[in-house]
Amino acid sequence: MVNNESWINRNWLFFLIPLLTLIAFLALFSFRYLDDNKLTSWQWAFAGVNIYWIFFILSAGLITANILSRYILIERNQAIFLFLLSFSISAVFWKEPEVIVEPFIYGLIFRFFGESRIYIQIFTTLLFSMTTVLVYLTGRALWDKDTGFFAGLLFLGMPYLFTQVPLMLVDVATMFFLTLSIFTFIKALDKGGPWLAVSCFAIVLSFFSKYSAWMMLSVLIIIFLVYLINSRFLLFAINSGNEKKGSRPVLKRSGIIALVSALCIGIIILFQFDIISAQLKLLHEYQMPGLKRWEEGHLSTFFYQIHPFITIVAVYSAYAAFKKRDIKYVIICWLILIVVLLQIKRIRYIMVTFPMLALMASYGLQEIRNRGLRGFIVLCIVVSSLTVSIFVYLPFLQKMSSANLSDAGKFLNSIDVTKAEVYTMPVTDQVINPAVSVPILDIFTKKTISYNYEAGSLPSKEEVEKLPLRFTWEYKNPDYYKVAKGGSKIAVVVISPFPSQTVPFNLGQNIWAFSKHKVFNSSEQIFQHQTFVTVYYE
Repeated sequence: MVNNESWINRNWLFFLIPLLTLIAFLALFSFRYLDDNKLTSWQWAFAGVNIYWIFFILSAGLITANILSRYILIERNQAIFLFLLSFSISAVFWKEPEVIVEPFIYGLIFRFFGESRIYIQIFTTLLFSMTTVLVYLTGRALWDKDTGFFAGLLFLGMPYLFTQVPLMLVDVATMFFLTLSIFTFIKALDKGGPWLAVSCFAIVLSFFSKYSAWMMLSVLIIIFLVYLINSRFLLFAINSGNEKKGSRPVLKRSGIIALVSALCIGIIILFQFDIISAQLKLLHEYQMPGLKRWEEGHLSTFFYQIHPFITIVAVYSAYAAFKKRDIKYVIICWLILIVVLLQIKRIRYIMVTFPMLALMASYGLQEIRNRGLRGFIVLCIVVSSLTVSIFVYLPFLQKMSSANLSDAGKFLNSIDVTKAEVYTMPVTDQVINPAVSVPILDIFTKKTISYNYEAGSLPSKEEVEKLPLRFTWEYKNPDYYKVAKGGSKIAVVVISPFPSQTVPFNLGQNIWAFSKHKVFNSSEQIFQHQTFVTVYYE
């Protein structure tokens, strides 16, 4: 006999959840002016977007989520499923242009696989997908498979993350190494053996991936204290069946990891002291004061760039953990506490905490006893995230002027030239050194490039030190761009901050001989720095 009351309650909730998802989306859209993100603000990304079409896509996705929730709650091969799902979604964003100017050379990949952006994108996507798996494994190690699995899915409910995966920046790598450090340290304290060496390796990589990760590595101290308290008072068991062995194994294993990691870090610092000290000086004098110019509100980060349901459930999870007196919860909430207490408001520095935020949200969802209902809520969050990231963020990013460099590079590959002579047009009020556009163009073309910087009014050393993007003016292009001019079958590429600009006379003499030209002038008409490209050829 069917329990009519439970059937009614279940179906009522399966109707209410997608309705709340749609209401949340419309509320965020209506108040999108509150989003002050510096890259994918809703007030920019949704400008000119057909909101009715996006609403239709989201509605269709929620209906699909209802159907999938009956089949996607797999019990086996969860790690493989999460890896393949996150990788396939991230691959959609490989056509995103390099939208943030930060020269960063993935030298080994370029050296062994070739100077093509696709190899970097595959690498960073692999790191992102492995981070998703690490979220699952950490949740499983601390609690159970369900907590880990739903955390892995919730990690995909953060639309901003997908915009960062294909970029040649260190943020995705830092997030991976920090999450790897957390998981391997937990396993090392719990199991010992080979995990000790793996933990040391992960900590060293995390330490040198980005200087902002140093503060976040304090979570390892929290893990140690939690394990130490457990070993003394047996407040919990990481894995069911473990027996109390006292505090000696915890002290011994953590001591070995701390000593070996510190030794490796010290040796690297000793041999690279000049480079590291110069970078730390730059961090202190430029980047730390500059953070105030690049702040983004927590409302923007935790409600627009992350699905608001994740944030709400994560906040509730603190109450659930307190009610259970669950000391393990401190491990996953520590990084978020750092962000809130220290008022860190730059999303690129907060990104490394997102895996732990996903675990917090999953922990809170475990209060719902119906597993199917939990799965449906998670799928609604993921569908909403993918709708925004794929159908709003990605088209917006593809319209940015930085896309002109990739389009021009691909065009050079299609025409019969052997070399491209690149010129940049300087102006007095540029915020970014135009020279940094040259290696980005080079990534997208197989043609040989020579670079010729047109003489103009350049900022003084005193002015450069005050510029928000000072590092671009301190950047120097490699000598291999200084090849001889001229030759047969050449093209001239002019990079300018304006869609149309008077070409200097000496350059005009070079391009007058060309009978054809191609202009690349896409622009989102939002950001101060713009990059327009014209290719002259025969």
